[in-house]
Amino acid sequence: METDLIEKMPCHNQQLNNSESPEHAAKHVRFARSSAAAEPCQDDTKPCANQTLSDIQRQIGPQLKLLPLNDQIRELQTIIRDKTTSRGDFVFCADRLIRLVVEEGLNQLPYSECTVTTPTGHKYEGVKFEKGNCGVSIMRSGEAMEQGLRDCCRSIRIGKILIQSDEETQKAKVYYAKFPPDISRRKVLLMYPILSTGNTVIEAVRVLNEHGLLAKHIILLSLFSTPHGAQSIVQEFPNITILTTEVHAVAPTHFGQRYFGTD
Repeated sequence: METDLIEKMPCHNQQLNNSESPEHAAKHVRFARSSAAAEPCQDDTKPCANQTLSDIQRQIGPQLKLLPLNDQIRELQTIIRDKTTSRGDFVFCADRLIRLVVEEGLNQLPYSECTVTTPTGHKYEGVKFEKGNCGVSIMRSGEAMEQGLRDCCRSIRIGKILIQSDEETQKAKVYYAKFPPDISRRKVLLMYPILSTGNTVIEAVRVLNEHGLLAKHIILLSLFSTPHGAQSIVQEFPNITILTTEVHAVAPTHFGQRYFGTD
């Protein structure tokens, strides 16, 4: 009798069936086709709404980097997108997601090997940041990411750019820019949480270029991006690095107003 029960009970690490359940499979899919008969993309050079994430990443290239998806990130994304979320919960979850993006952004910066002595007198082989990093926030929503960067790098210098759309032409226009004087020799973490059209970031990178900074030394930190936004930025600056948590056709453009309480 006991032997029969053991044979019927699955082992704790044994799969219950040969195929992965839809619930677990969905965790690995960032874009899902609305139906099996979804229309193919007519233009291979532009992201389409029915494309998978891997399709979009192939088109944009290795410049687009996404945080590894897990349930924690998915919950934070869901709360930020939920219109019923209170402002307190919104800011709390936004700050958590910002911290995750900043931490991964720091991983993209150059390190050098070093040796330290422990309190017990032993030598430890480790790493340290190379000097010459700074942050730049695109006002105003980009300022929401400044504290997350300072929490990780207390003494880091942060510049600012104010870009707004011209009322007549609707084109992005620079109204204010202030950077460290030696920014051309630095690695820059450019902070802007929502990439919708990409126009604001493109204009910001142009300003940084005018100050002598090459696009290959810029790491763009964002929370959400549309396929079009990421594609536009990479087409204009092929050497830039974009780091985000999600690429989706609909971006939460209410982020800045909700975060600062101006909605």
